[in-house]
Amino acid sequence: MKVLIDACVLYPTVMREMVLGVAAQGLFAPRWSARVLEEWARAAAKLGPAQEIWARGEIATLGAQFPDAMIRYDAGIERRFWLPDTGDIHVLAAAVAGSCDAILTMNAKDFPRNILDDEGLQRLDPDTFLLDLWQIAPQPVQAVADGVLAEAQRLSGQDWTLRALLKKARLPRLGKALTAR
Repeated sequence: MKVLIDACVLYPTVMREMVLGVAAQGLFAPRWSARVLEEWARAAAKLGPAQEIWARGEIATLGAQFPDAMIRYDAGIERRFWLPDTGDIHVLAAAVAGSCDAILTMNAKDFPRNILDDEGLQRLDPDTFLLDLWQIAPQPVQAVADGVLAEAQRLSGQDWTLRALLKKARLPRLGKALTAR
């Protein structure tokens, strides 16, 4: 399954690490465009120059880790689309140009299902998407979550629980499922 990942999923960190971690496990093929990655870098820059530099380093690393993820397209394709937020048309255009199956986004209202249906796309939210992947392949998703938790604890110096960390990262259903054993 090819999934276009919106910038709002790539930034914040824990959500990105969960989503891309399961992609690295081979559970789906991530896709993005240069403009999506630039939105991530600009969002990080709002926290200061060091955060933008960090984001751009992460972006370069992703290019090496997922060499087939970048979707390139003629910007003229955007003229054929309409969305409630015209600033998101580039996301839809990239998904169509990249023959994606879905758009992974937190912005449900900006991607109406009827418009996506016309293009053969699904709209997925990260929590439901990751929960569905966990139900299909529990061990790889659990391994990614455990790694993300360990890194969050190391970097923050806080004794996070997996459920609390994922809830804070707007992945509450996944957190609950992973800790309900």
